[in-house]
Amino acid sequence: MPHTETPGTEAAPKTRLRWWTELPLILLVYAFYSAGRLMVRGDVADAVDHGLAILRIEKALFLNAEHPLNRLFTREPWIGIPADFWYASLHYLVTPALLIWIFRSRTVRYRAARTWLMTSTFIGLVGFTLLPTCPPRLLDASHGFVDTMAQYSSYGWWGGEASAPRGLGGMTNQYAAMPSLHVGWALWCGVMLWRYGGTRTTKVAGVVYPLVTTIVVMGTANHYFLDAVAGAAVMSAGLLLTPYVLRTADRVRTRIAARFTPAAQAPAGASSTIVSGGCQTSAGERFPRQREQRFGPGAEPDPSPADAGDETPAPAR
Repeated sequence: MPHTETPGTEAAPKTRLRWWTELPLILLVYAFYSAGRLMVRGDVADAVDHGLAILRIEKALFLNAEHPLNRLFTREPWIGIPADFWYASLHYLVTPALLIWIFRSRTVRYRAARTWLMTSTFIGLVGFTLLPTCPPRLLDASHGFVDTMAQYSSYGWWGGEASAPRGLGGMTNQYAAMPSLHVGWALWCGVMLWRYGGTRTTKVAGVVYPLVTTIVVMGTANHYFLDAVAGAAVMSAGLLLTPYVLRTADRVRTRIAARFTPAAQAPAGASSTIVSGGCQTSAGERFPRQREQRFGPGAEPDPSPADAGDETPAPAR
């Protein structure tokens, strides 16, 4: 019976994935992302203009949820402080933890999941480059936002500059608000939990985690609502591009292997000559058990399948 592949499933990887090759790859991609995010700081005036433009669009569409959430987080420390810890830590803990979990227990799915995350991250880097955006917390106070990370900085390791540890705020690009990869990565985590968790608890977590992260990034004044929408759009684009990225990677790997891997040698004693179908033997050469032709010009060959060794010689006259 021919093998049919169920839609939505992925064939097993051709080569076994090893953690000592995967870990450097992920670290290299993240280092490249962080360095690129740091270098494309953009012009501050342009970033502020982009942030104000987003606010105007949201107000026109009645989507401005940032102000009421930010006022709630600022007024209620029992909400604002956990939200700051959520923003400053889970982004860097949950995502790699899920990568490790999928690598160990869902190996067949790992390569596509990892490629989806990395592809989307690079798309986000393009967004930071083309559209530097000032987050709500860095706008003038007249716009009504409070930086809760700065307000509650005495409770955590961060200072007044984003979620970076104290003294390292200058090592971050604070104008990389569009798109929100906090929301994008949380959405990736939610999909992984929903699809591969296998229990009702993991499915609930797969819904709650990206939803709460979206609320947190707005309530802490780190992102606009449209930043969160852009983060989800980036992940959608990365998901669509993942099959093409995987096929391109496979072709590159095949070409590299063909160039640098020596050709396999034939086993000892094997003939190096290959005779294709339809080829004729040379004069005087016969295949084993081949019957001789004993008919003259114009005569028809004997259709009998008997072998030459079974022929009975004609009686002598």
